[in-house]
Amino acid sequence: MELYQIERLERFKKEITRFMLMYEFALNEMKTKIEILKEEFRLLHDYNPIEHTSSRLKSPKSILKKIQRKGGDFTFDSISKNVKDIAGIRITCPFISDIYRINDMLQKQRDVKVLEIKDYIKKPKSNGYRSLHLLIEIPVFMSDREEQITVEIQIRTIAMDFWASLEHTIYYKYNASVPSHLLGELRDAADSATALDKKMERIHNEIEVIKGEQIENIEEEVTQLVINNQNFQLPAALFELINSDEK
Repeated sequence: MELYQIERLERFKKEITRFMLMYEFALNEMKTKIEILKEEFRLLHDYNPIEHTSSRLKSPKSILKKIQRKGGDFTFDSISKNVKDIAGIRITCPFISDIYRINDMLQKQRDVKVLEIKDYIKKPKSNGYRSLHLLIEIPVFMSDREEQITVEIQIRTIAMDFWASLEHTIYYKYNASVPSHLLGELRDAADSATALDKKMERIHNEIEVIKGEQIENIEEEVTQLVINNQNFQLPAALFELINSDEK
């Protein structure tokens, strides 16, 4: 191999390494953001809307296959424009309302730019698939440049995630040629998962109402002081001092 060919190959290796690193750094940046939110809720609130997260980075081979299917050029600019799911994060939540809560929190972050939202919860796919997809862009600072990198975020409930994993397994087993009767059963299963999500959220909301009423009753009892069978109202300042000591 001639010298210029070796040098060209080395340059290409460096370019593809840099290209993949930018997506890896963007993925790490978003994972850190989500972990901060998760830790904040764990330490400061009595409820965490993030059950767990997972991430993946497409391999160069998988990226090239996808750009070939899309008919794009084999250049880094073309890949960036046409392959939007090189870096992906999946967030799993207990309830449907948590999905939109996390969506709002992520969109409020100053360096997160939302490029596209696909709400497959309000408008499920024909096969029954449900999830909220965000296509976002965040800055990655390299030694010599700043790049805006795209990351796909999927937010779904535990039930939605279970169904999607099962559907993926079935499609893989049948090499995408799934018998029609199984497709119908999969759609029925998706409807059942949705019904379960709604029922569990309704139960969760009722429990929260009951907890709120119990707290109000406790606070009302604490503000009353009984001496010699007589009720005395505690001053507001003293009540606040008791609460602060308990915290």
